[in-house]
Amino acid sequence: MEAVLATILILILILILLSTWKAVNWLWLTPKRLEKLLRQQGLQGNPYKLLVGDLKEFVKMRNEALSKPMNLSHDTVLRVSSFTLHSLHKHGKNCFTWFGPIPRVILTDPELIKDVLNKIDDFGKSNLNPQVRLLAPGLVSHEGEKWSKHRKIINPAFNLEKLKNMLPLFTKCCDDLISKWEGMLSIHGSCEMDVWPFLQNLACDVISRTSFGSSYEEGRRIFQHLKEQTELTLKVLLKVYIPGWRFVPTPIHRRMKEIDRHIKASLKDIINKREKELKEGEATKNDLLDILLESNQKEIQEQGNNKNVGMNLEDVIEECKLFYFAGQETTSVLLVWTMILLSRYPDWQARAREEVLNVFGHGKPNFDGLSQLKIVTMILYEVLRLYPPFIGLARKVNKDVKVGNLLLPAGAQISLPTNLVHHDCELWGDDANDFKPDRFSEGVLKATNGRASYFPFGGGPRICIGQNFSLMEAKIVVSMILQRFSFELSPTYTHAPTPVISLQPQYGAHVILRKVEI
Repeated sequence: MEAVLATILILILILILLSTWKAVNWLWLTPKRLEKLLRQQGLQGNPYKLLVGDLKEFVKMRNEALSKPMNLSHDTVLRVSSFTLHSLHKHGKNCFTWFGPIPRVILTDPELIKDVLNKIDDFGKSNLNPQVRLLAPGLVSHEGEKWSKHRKIINPAFNLEKLKNMLPLFTKCCDDLISKWEGMLSIHGSCEMDVWPFLQNLACDVISRTSFGSSYEEGRRIFQHLKEQTELTLKVLLKVYIPGWRFVPTPIHRRMKEIDRHIKASLKDIINKREKELKEGEATKNDLLDILLESNQKEIQEQGNNKNVGMNLEDVIEECKLFYFAGQETTSVLLVWTMILLSRYPDWQARAREEVLNVFGHGKPNFDGLSQLKIVTMILYEVLRLYPPFIGLARKVNKDVKVGNLLLPAGAQISLPTNLVHHDCELWGDDANDFKPDRFSEGVLKATNGRASYFPFGGGPRICIGQNFSLMEAKIVVSMILQRFSFELSPTYTHAPTPVISLQPQYGAHVILRKVEI
């Protein structure tokens, strides 16, 4: 008996020693080793602080920057990327910061950015906190073979021909929005309103109908859950990630898991119902879910029903969650900043309206006409430059790799500050903070001189799969709004771009809307 107890005590002691060693290695030895290697490459940064790194300073500067609105300038870097800008000024362009115990190298050179975006085996997705996957799972989180498999299966859903078939759904959703706005106009033909919640609902309606054949009203609960999950995810991201901490049943963790269960249950019902309809031979709806299920079934059949081939139910649910989140998040912020900027620049609004009326008259936008909208496209590109939906990208260094003259060690991370690069005067000229859509008059390639200085949807093989979907939706919505309304900023509008996962107007988007006489 004593021998058994002695053995158990020895095992417990070994476990304690191993756990202690892992903790010391994670908290101190590995960060200090990586810091030494980075400094040997000529990179500068703050000395590592146990556990927190630069996070306290980051949160403090973020809170200070967001505590008050800014003037009507597009120079948003100081407000939305305050700590990154501070680090570059303090340490120079070759520098790193600490995200907890993880060093993150900031890259602003387009050539290095291009390398990172293209070499997806060397630079993986930086899923530092697994809880982020509760909000944005699926394709955006996968790597390696699983990512390749899912990308291949999902790709047909975003084929231009498939998107062409969805055009009537885009216009139907926009018709509903326009009817609401027309009903709100006073007898004088104008009214003041915050268009931000309307554009959020519109984007939600579009993704509901095009993905699942349902309206926003039917998907309301899922979107309400996603909105709350976004707020909770931001709170989690602003704290140091400790491995295993997510299993501690704190109120935030419990709520995030509860929301995830609700969303999954709703999507599971939708998917099971649709699979049953397809098996019974009912007509397909040609929405994203149908195309995804058909593509998945085709892949399984071609590969001989191997259990490792295709996507299982859990995989399909995760991809549908991503449809819901990314599908409305990206487009809604693109639309709201477009309305704000066109409100500020009535000359560009008039030019865009003239083009829309020349192409479509007062009729519904059609697929062929969308490619003729040169001015509208230039405006959308410039909005995406000044107000990119996501202000930065992060990647992890999977193995020791050379980028330019830098040898980056495995375990470090890379930060690609989209917002900062998009506003860089060395890359875009002295007018980098001005709204000048005509800089895109000859396309993105000409505007950037072929450099990776513009990446609102990411870049390389992992470029956002829904890019064409989002731009097509934006062109249709902007065109139909311009056909019916003119708009200007309300005196009550407060300019305060705020990164809440995506870059949103903190106090809404208050405009004065007027009916355009036909």
